[in-house]
Amino acid sequence: MLSAGSPFPLGATPSPQGVNFALVAPRADAVELCIFDSTGVHEQQRLRLPSFTDGVWHGLLPSAQAGLVYGYRVHGPWAPHEGQRFNPAKLLLDPYAREIVGRYDGSDIFLGQDAANPDQRDTRDNGGVALKGRVIAMANPSTAHGHARIPSSERVLYELHVHGQTRLHPAVPAALRGSYAGLAEPAVLDHLQRIGVTTLSLMPVQHRADEQRLQRMGLSNYWGYTTIGWFAPEARYWSGRPGTTPASEFRAMADAIHARGMELVIDVVYNHSAETDELGPTLSLRGIDNALYYHLRPDDRALYENWAGTGNCLNLGEPRVLQLVMDSLRYWVCEMGVDGFRFDLAPVLARNAKSGFDARAPFLAAIAQDPVLSRTLLIAEPWDLGPGGYRLGEFPPGWLEWNDRYRDTQRGFWLRQAHDDKAGLGDFAHRFTASSTQFAHDGRAPTASVNFVTAHDGFTLRDLVSYNERHNLANGEDNRDGHGHNMSNNCGVEGPSDDPAVLAMRDRLRRALFATLMLSQGTPMLLGGDELGHTQQGNNNAYCQNNETTWLAWIGAASDPTSDAARMSAFVTRLAALRREAPALRSTRWWPAEPAAGTAAGIRWLRPDGEPMTSGDWQTGTALAILFPGSDATNANKASAWLVMVNAGPDTVPFKLPAGTWRLCLSSDPAHDPADVAQALGDTAQVHFSSLWIART
Repeated sequence: MLSAGSPFPLGATPSPQGVNFALVAPRADAVELCIFDSTGVHEQQRLRLPSFTDGVWHGLLPSAQAGLVYGYRVHGPWAPHEGQRFNPAKLLLDPYAREIVGRYDGSDIFLGQDAANPDQRDTRDNGGVALKGRVIAMANPSTAHGHARIPSSERVLYELHVHGQTRLHPAVPAALRGSYAGLAEPAVLDHLQRIGVTTLSLMPVQHRADEQRLQRMGLSNYWGYTTIGWFAPEARYWSGRPGTTPASEFRAMADAIHARGMELVIDVVYNHSAETDELGPTLSLRGIDNALYYHLRPDDRALYENWAGTGNCLNLGEPRVLQLVMDSLRYWVCEMGVDGFRFDLAPVLARNAKSGFDARAPFLAAIAQDPVLSRTLLIAEPWDLGPGGYRLGEFPPGWLEWNDRYRDTQRGFWLRQAHDDKAGLGDFAHRFTASSTQFAHDGRAPTASVNFVTAHDGFTLRDLVSYNERHNLANGEDNRDGHGHNMSNNCGVEGPSDDPAVLAMRDRLRRALFATLMLSQGTPMLLGGDELGHTQQGNNNAYCQNNETTWLAWIGAASDPTSDAARMSAFVTRLAALRREAPALRSTRWWPAEPAAGTAAGIRWLRPDGEPMTSGDWQTGTALAILFPGSDATNANKASAWLVMVNAGPDTVPFKLPAGTWRLCLSSDPAHDPADVAQALGDTAQVHFSSLWIART
């Protein structure tokens, strides 16, 4: 029998007295705790939680211990148009479950509503196949995991997928490929450190449930943006080695990353759940207290607000829902070793139905005052699909934000030169110096801008310069998904090519984009595999492709130093080293637009002839030089001056150099021998077409 127990902590908490169960369900009439065998198939016992305190149902099961498998049946009215969807025939997953047993298979038995008449309950019992929680032992405080903190001026992000990063890696033991343990292997981390990565940004690793539609096509939500368990590591990325669990293997991975002095960031999805829209499955929150956890439409509470484009949105304006998110975040920091988070569709987290996005919303205020979370790395994807959902630059101080305008500008500048809608020199310069229009306010630093050219959502870098159109037929949506077309790749050929001239031009463009990204002010983010020349064969929305389309092909990268993968990785390595050597290009303070009278502390913008840019020059042309003075934005100590010369045009351009002895540090031109680094340039530099050079005094 259950005793009263305690309403806190929420979830299933083991102790010497047994296991305490606590579930937030203020509108429920009763909650039953269901105990299953270790396989999660056979229900062995059903017990009513005896106590109800401040909206929390709770009870203590004496003598129970870690390893117990459980779920809930929640009783209450079925009134969808009033927002109530209680159905005790459906076993529900504890949102605080630390480990999850089973996998949602997309079958109709998970529906809370009758498929033929959604206004009625589905009365079929799904207990044998439903998702369940497994009680796990509490972490020992004496084994607290360390953390890393990279200075903001030195941070280089690398977005990767845990499975795809190592699934084909020849130096990773076969049994560990595609797992948390595989990512922790020395050969993997050696490569990332070699190319200058300081911070691993993992795509979602919290337990997910794949959409019914994808499962019926034999696909899965490979990217993982369909979370249903916010405390449980995704078991599909666990190696399954004896003596380990998904959580223990994740923690060991975090320890290995921290041992290198690197940071670990995870992509988190708190804006919506895997339960999708009103016709979706009842897996957890919908059956626990639908009207509490979700934003419902005011005109018909059977429907959901859909600012995330996935069918539903969690309501962080509700204190108990906010508590769920905050407890989850702290768990990943304190017990799983995470150093920070990238928040998917972050405006949803700070949005309400009446006033929209609010930079002082409860979620953002809670993060700011939290003694643990306020010290983590916080990165927003600053847009959603709701009204007024684009909020680039509007998150509070302390936050970083993905800067899609940087992405679009650099693509437009380097790849669209034959088009009327190309990005001009003014656009390029503004983004190259960290987008002050968006970020230079309220004490925010240039590093708040997360600069990227490619990310998981879209073309890889190789495909960006190789394809004009998407090739997404494998996704099963008749090639309608993803962005409709790419910008001109400047090569005149669509897709794979054996033409040496085409390949050389694509190589040149990739190098120019890499150089621009790594030498821009702000925080650079690389997409995993771009340094290897990874291709998705033109699929720019490979969210459901768990196969060679998305798995990085390492063969050749390690075995052949003349391969494209090895050469491009070496180029990125040189760029990272140069970025470390050039503090002026990664300042944490904003440069004045022009030098103040009698000082050198300001950027100078120069035409190729060495004269200052005029207002008319910003509107035309494809070449300019950016002179960073011999002191950074924070002090007047004499240091090297840096000159960035950019030529996105089709012809070689002579640049007249400022007074002084200038030595070439790097050229993105693939024909430029790295041994030429440090050569004196004389009075003029002949900067080749579609390339970026950088020199120093």
